[in-house]
Amino acid sequence: MDLNNVLIADLHIHSRFSRACSKDLNFENLIKWAKIKGLNLLGTGDFTHPIWFEEIKKLKHNGKGVYYYENFPFIISGEISLMYTQGRGRRIHVVVLVPSVEIAEKINSYLDAKGRRDYDGRPIFKISGEKFVDDMMAISKAIEIIPAHIWTPYFGVFGSKSGFDSLSECFGNQIENVHAIETGISSNPPMNWKIKELENKSIVSFSDSHSFWPWRIGREATIFRKTDSYFELIEQIRKNNFLGTIETDPCYGIYHWDGHKDCIFSCSPEKTKELKGICPICNKSLTIGVENRVEELANFNIKPKNAKDFFSILPLHEIISLCFGISENSKKSWETYNKLIGSFGNELNILLNVSKKEMLSKEIDLKLIELILKNRDGKIKVKPGYDGVYGVALLEENLEKQKKLF
Repeated sequence: MDLNNVLIADLHIHSRFSRACSKDLNFENLIKWAKIKGLNLLGTGDFTHPIWFEEIKKLKHNGKGVYYYENFPFIISGEISLMYTQGRGRRIHVVVLVPSVEIAEKINSYLDAKGRRDYDGRPIFKISGEKFVDDMMAISKAIEIIPAHIWTPYFGVFGSKSGFDSLSECFGNQIENVHAIETGISSNPPMNWKIKELENKSIVSFSDSHSFWPWRIGREATIFRKTDSYFELIEQIRKNNFLGTIETDPCYGIYHWDGHKDCIFSCSPEKTKELKGICPICNKSLTIGVENRVEELANFNIKPKNAKDFFSILPLHEIISLCFGISENSKKSWETYNKLIGSFGNELNILLNVSKKEMLSKEIDLKLIELILKNRDGKIKVKPGYDGVYGVALLEENLEKQKKLF
């Protein structure tokens, strides 16, 4: 893929003001690592937080909805948690994309009438999905609301713990103003193609990154046609004519399979049925993961006509860690990573484009080269994540030990 002629965007990230996020998240670090990753557009994240919003307001505006820090482009974005009762307790997260500081100020004023924004970059409000979209449209038709990581058990619109069985059940008469869904790390486009209701919705991917490290930021992203206009970008989402997405293997996600983190137990949907949904360790109900939930709701078996291409790749640090049996953040891992970046420019170029011949010319370890190429072809097996535990990439020699899990 020619990375020079596309716009690779990660529009779902967080600032240092969101819980469980790096305290070093600032615009300088975001830009530095976005460039190293190979991203060329970010969401600001957390525009609802008063202090972070003051920093956002200092960005330079191009008059078309794009804001710049040191010539790197951002669009205003944030994640909001909606927790309310509709038949039963509901908890959903939505990504909100905003065309201007002025519109963001109107949204913040609206939220101030509903509760507090100052305690977390991802604030919680007792507003239904339908009401929220309706109220956003009343503020500006240019606001884009995207249900976030739609399959995750606790905060996805289709989540097993507190979600819905359909988008229309959640968004009611505002369903036509919801143009896209976010896959989340634990699902990929083919899994979402199994839902008839999503046939005419855009399927986008972003990282929901809680830090700027390259194994987090941009691990999932959406590939757009080049533009310096917020409105043209949103039109690509609404018309479902962007170019594609970058995904991780869904097994890598922390909620792909069913299980219990505390019991160190996970299993496939088939095994869960055998167990009648009960953990054999603690005898309590298992946390039902994404694969199980997708199969429960699946009602479509035809690839949509407007389905987009996607790349399924693990972050480069994961591949280095797998190759040498070291941690992602070890000295050797960073030395190897920095050598690759120094030779080939950015991570996505390495993961998607650089040839074996080019890597050999830079004296890259042959085993690592082979793993990078296998990763590019989606041939690295991953032990599925579950109940908040990330999936684990496996070498061929370890597959037999893990065979009973697949």
